[in-house]
This record gives sequence, structure tokens and C-alpha cells, in this order.
Amino acid sequence: MGSVLTVKNINVYYGAIHAIKGISFDVNKGEIVTLIGANGAGKSTTLHTISGLLRSKTGDIEFLDSSIARTPAHKIVSKGISHVPEGRRIFAGLTVEDNLQMGAFTTKPERIDQNLEYVYEQFPRLKERAKQIAGTLSGGEQQMLAMGRGLMSDPRLLMLDEPSMGLAPILVDQIFEIIHRLNKAGTTILLVEQNAQMALSIATRAYVLETGRITLEGPASELMDNEEVRKAYLGE
Repeated sequence: MGSVLTVKNINVYYGAIHAIKGISFDVNKGEIVTLIGANGAGKSTTLHTISGLLRSKTGDIEFLDSSIARTPAHKIVSKGISHVPEGRRIFAGLTVEDNLQMGAFTTKPERIDQNLEYVYEQFPRLKERAKQIAGTLSGGEQQMLAMGRGLMSDPRLLMLDEPSMGLAPILVDQIFEIIHRLNKAGTTILLVEQNAQMALSIATRAYVLETGRITLEGPASELMDNEEVRKAYLGE
């Protein structure tokens, strides 16, 4: 397994607030790596820094062995990192298919139809609703659309930020089944998730973030059995 993403000693600030404090981690090809932690721990900030929306004061971020720490966000997408943001951020006034086409703006034209077909295979519900206005979809369908849009750019790394947020438990199970299936089909995934139980159940490895620092790391199955993790994040 080669490294797809290596984050080295990043420190991120919002004004005077030190949000990310010297964290380092990596994601290998074919893995699901999850970052878990309480609200405000720095999980989303980490993804925003990787995708170029925020800048680290120190360290480096390497993607496929090249530094992207100073690369503009739109170029990071074209290099192969797709970021599905918290809150879905779909284009509510456009159709489902138009939303998916918007995800393909860095994709070679000859690949777009093929990618669209792949997304419809993974999300048959989206195919049924291709001409429907995206804002009229249910919360679960909007999450599927956000993930499908992320896949339209042929990502080498798919970053998912809180995909289960606001969804009913039955839909949470469905979304995690889809994440697992995408990974089995070859997509490497970096998952940020407050639902630690679900995240650890499908992840290869995990990192626990607390107030901007990584406090625990290891195979997801080991962290699932860790007493500290069970008390703090699994409600036991």
C-alpha cells in the first residue's frame, strides 16, 4: 500500500485561535481512514486545510508524493482530491443531473458520461431523480447527491465531512453501506464523522482529535475496543 496523503506537522489558526496543533497523519491507497472527535475538535478544519481552503503556518501536506501545501483549492481538485463538505452544499435550484455535471468541471470531457454512469450505478435513486430539482430531495438523497458529485471528478482521494449529520438512523446505515461499497470498488476515503461507532465499524485506521491535537491512533478495530474511546465517543 503506497501513501496517497501525508500530513506533516500542520498548525492552523483562525485569527488568534490555534485550531490545529501540530498534527501529522497519513492515508494509504485503498484505506478508509477516519478522524473522530467531539464537535470543535478540528476535524473539519483539517479537511479544509488539505483541500486548500485554509493554510497551515507550518509543515507540509503531500498528495501522491507531491507537496500541495501552497496549491490553490481548484488545482487540488484537478490533482485528484474531492471534498464532500459538511452540510452537503448542493446547488438546490439545479436538477440532480446538473449538480453532478458541476462536479465534473475538472474532468476530461470524454470521461464525464462514463463517470455519470458510474455514479448512477452506485446511487440508483439519483438516476430515478435525475431531472428533479435538487432542493426537493430528502436529506439522505441530498447526501447521496453530494457524494455522487464528489465522485464525478475521478478522485484518487474522497474526503467526506460528516456524511451522517442530520439523517435518520436508517439512512445513516444506508450512507455507511454506500461508503463501504465505494471503498471496496477502489476509492480511498478520508472520513470525518461524529458518529464514532459507525465510522470505526467501516474504517481501516482511525485518529482521535481532541482540541486540535491527535491523542490516539491505530487500527479502527483496536480503537473500537479502547476504554477511553468507548467512554468518550461510544456512549459507554
